[in-house]
Amino acid sequence: MRKLGRRGTILSSYGLVWLLYGFGQLTTPQPDQRGLQLVLSLQPLEFWGWCWIAAGIVALICAWAPPGRDAAAFLLLPLVVVPWTVSYLAAWLSGDFPRGWVAAAVWAVITVPVLVAAGWPEPPRAKKAEPPYEH
Repeated sequence: MRKLGRRGTILSSYGLVWLLYGFGQLTTPQPDQRGLQLVLSLQPLEFWGWCWIAAGIVALICAWAPPGRDAAAFLLLPLVVVPWTVSYLAAWLSGDFPRGWVAAAVWAVITVPVLVAAGWPEPPRAKKAEPPYEH
């Protein structure tokens, strides 16, 4: 069985967080949605919740894939954050949500490790030690 490695660990961690965040949006939406008005004008919150969940599931599945075959997760995890970041930033710039810049910055920065890990090669596996040669 393949070990997770560094890339898989990042994908597992972020995948679980994205899945839980999406589930939270479906079951207990955040009460103050002023920062999300832009995305909510495009699709209802349920749609976005399922996008977060789907990205999380893809990441959890891809965590076990070898490097190169996990690219879908490294694309989807940041991609689902883009509308959130843009929406919060737009709400701040329009004056509708004074703390929008904080949420936009947090979502942008929280995604940086995913982007960094996407470029990591997995280190080669250590070879099993051979028994000492006896004469």
